[in-house]
Amino acid sequence: MGIEDDFYATIKFKNGEEIFCKVAASEEEDKTMLIVISPVMICEIKTKYGVSGYKVEPWIKTSTEDMFIIDIDNVLTISESIDDEMIEIYQNFLYKSERSKTNKTKLNRKMGYLANVKEAKISLENIFKNS
Repeated sequence: MGIEDDFYATIKFKNGEEIFCKVAASEEEDKTMLIVISPVMICEIKTKYGVSGYKVEPWIKTSTEDMFIIDIDNVLTISESIDDEMIEIYQNFLYKSERSKTNKTKLNRKMGYLANVKEAKISLENIFKNS
């Protein structure tokens, strides 16, 4: 059958976890798999006055991958989202996290003096002796 068009959805797993992501369904060998793109967990931040915002964090924090394959057997329910506010929160999180990855400064020789261990040892010993 192949891969269906992707859509935004909330997925509730049998273990109780709930994620929000872009989803595409794929049929392979009589088995349905879900391809989830950049899944996040969204939690409501509640104050004594009610809901004041949302906390968004990656579903899997120790991976740099943004696409995961999930067996449909692990899913309790899936609900397509047309909530513009939730989609915007999701897209803003992805945009900001992508920007933070690309803005990391790479080290180069213009940032300061680089030396080998022998030269650095001699230099530090001279500084120590002269102080």
